Amino acid sequence: MKKLFITLALGAALGASAQQVFTVSVENPSRQARTDQPVVLSLANRGMVSSALVKCNSQEVPCQLDDLDLDEQMDELCFLVDLGPREKKTYTVTLMAEGEPRTYPARVYAEMLMRNDKVKEKNKHDNFIQSITVRGDCANSYNLQHHHGVDFESELNGIRIYFDQRQTIDLYGKFKKRLELQATQFYTSKEQKEQGYGDDVLWVGNTFGLGAFRGWDGKQPTMIEPVKTRTQRVISYGPLRSIVEVVDQGWKPEATKPAVNMTLRYTQYAGHRDTDVDVLFNRDVKGYAFSTGIINVKGSTEFSDKKGLRACWGTDYPSTDTLNWKPETVGLAVLVAQKNIVSEEPANKDNYAYVLKIDGSKMHYKLCYCSANEEFGFHSASEWFDWLKQWRKEVEQPIIVKEN
Repeated sequence: MKKLFITLALGAALGASAQQVFTVSVENPSRQARTDQPVVLSLANRGMVSSALVKCNSQEVPCQLDDLDLDEQMDELCFLVDLGPREKKTYTVTLMAEGEPRTYPARVYAEMLMRNDKVKEKNKHDNFIQSITVRGDCANSYNLQHHHGVDFESELNGIRIYFDQRQTIDLYGKFKKRLELQATQFYTSKEQKEQGYGDDVLWVGNTFGLGAFRGWDGKQPTMIEPVKTRTQRVISYGPLRSIVEVVDQGWKPEATKPAVNMTLRYTQYAGHRDTDVDVLFNRDVKGYAFSTGIINVKGSTEFSDKKGLRACWGTDYPSTDTLNWKPETVGLAVLVAQKNIVSEEPANKDNYAYVLKIDGSKMHYKLCYCSANEEFGFHSASEWFDWLKQWRKEVEQPIIVKEN
């Protein structure tokens, strides 16, 4: 009996230690209501976490666990909150060492596809992959993937990143607020268009498109070449945020300086039209010159607050095939921290560019766009620019999160 008692007591102790419960207070410091604000908690000192539960006033709140470095250990817990002006809420978080992550309705999507020659419909390819790496001398990496690179979306936007030396961000414009890329695969059929699905809305060529990260040679942006290898991969598929990465190993931004390894991490939150970009290097890159910006859409109107927010509103064909495509009107924007800006370059025929510096090994910036097709969005330059000014205020006055 004594041995049995010791065994039961030990089992109870292990069961208790396998579950962690704590509270998190979240406060909106603004006089404006906030929706779908991400709360991201590090799990670095939490031990093994396999499942999580978040509640507010006894109501379950969808959450997401992410393994960012793909080592089979969850690194972050994410959930989204809605807060009224100056409102404060308390959330109860339960972390469990066993089980599987809870499932919730998808509000974001990410996809990588290899071409399937047996499939004739361009929106029905089914060779799904999660990661692809090519050597630097790969002859045509652009055409390896079905839609030319990884894509991802929230209910408000849709983005693909070209898998070549440009690494350009290309855009999908929607009419309705919903997820569509799983159905259209960036190649919307005639029948889908008749049903109100969106489509490609931007021609990018060799420009920045929407905020591609590039080198700088003193006069113009340079492509991400030469490299030893180039990788695209999906880190997280959702349901609340999708995370994708582009990894350039052995990139030489400048011929006279050592090569570096660069990871571009794109995070797309549900309910957001803006996208977070984290630039991560394997060493200090102080002294290197970089660039980003947005395409100078034909005939576009420019906006800049001279503090890192640069935008445009313009109309152009999204394809060189002007017979089968109609002109599309888009609003584009990039938001860069002033500490990273060397200069705001005058507009040229291709881009509105920033020359950048990084003191250390990382930087963060944001991308944002809209399509005039949206039933829920903006339909003039003044509307777009006014919204961007408010967006910047929200970015600079984030919600306050405290673990109790």
